[in-house]
Amino acid sequence: MKEVILDVEVRTMGSKGNLAILRKDGKIPAVFYGKDIKSESIAVNSKAFVSIIEANGANVIIDLNFKDGKKAVIVKSLQKDVLTQNPIHIDFQAISLEDKVEVLVPIHIDGVADGVKNFGGVMEFIVREIKIKALPKNIPQRISIDVSALGIGHGITVADLPKLDGVQYVQDSSMLIVHVVSVTVEEEKPVAVEGTEATQPEVISKGKKDKEAEENTVVSSAGGTKK
Repeated sequence: MKEVILDVEVRTMGSKGNLAILRKDGKIPAVFYGKDIKSESIAVNSKAFVSIIEANGANVIIDLNFKDGKKAVIVKSLQKDVLTQNPIHIDFQAISLEDKVEVLVPIHIDGVADGVKNFGGVMEFIVREIKIKALPKNIPQRISIDVSALGIGHGITVADLPKLDGVQYVQDSSMLIVHVVSVTVEEEKPVAVEGTEATQPEVISKGKKDKEAEENTVVSSAGGTKK
C-alpha cells in the first residue's frame, strides 16, 4: 500500500472570520479525532489535499504528519462550498490498520441498460454510495456494476452487488441501487374546434324589457304597426 502523507498544522478554534482568512491563505480547516483520542483542530494545505483525493479517491488512507509523528486517518466527512465545490472543512478519523471501519464507497455504472438502449426506458440511479465495512487495506475506491442486461422493470439491489474479498455490505440486501422504468406519456385532451360537435352554440337569454316590448307590439291587418 502506497504511503500518502499530508502535512498538518495545529490551530486554535476560531471565529467564522478567522476561518475565512485561513481558507483565503489556501488552507482547509479540519478536525482530527478517533477512539480514545482527544480531538484536535488542525488545518491542511488545500492544493495538497485535493491532489491526494483526485489521485487516490475519497477513501484513501492518509498519514497526517504531525510534529510528534504520523497518524493514519481516513476522510470521514468532507464539506464543500455549494457554488465552487471546493472543500471547506474536513473530518479526519484516526484508524488502526488492524481494525475494520465503516465508510461510504461510490457506485460506478458500466454499460447502457438494454431497456434504455432498445426500448426507450429511463434508468433511475437511486443510491450513489454504499456503506461497507472492511479493513482499511481492503476498502475499494468504488463499486462497479454492469447494467447492460437490465430491461424495463428490472433493477439491481445490494444483494446483486459484486462480492469483494474482505468487504461487507452494511445496508439491507433488498435496497434498490438502480432500476429501469418505462416512460409514461400523458394522452392529450381533444381541443374543441369551431364548427364541430364539440362547439356549443351560444345561448342568449332575452331580458325582461325585450319581452315586454314584444308583448306591447300589435300588428294591424293593414300592415301597419301600433304601440
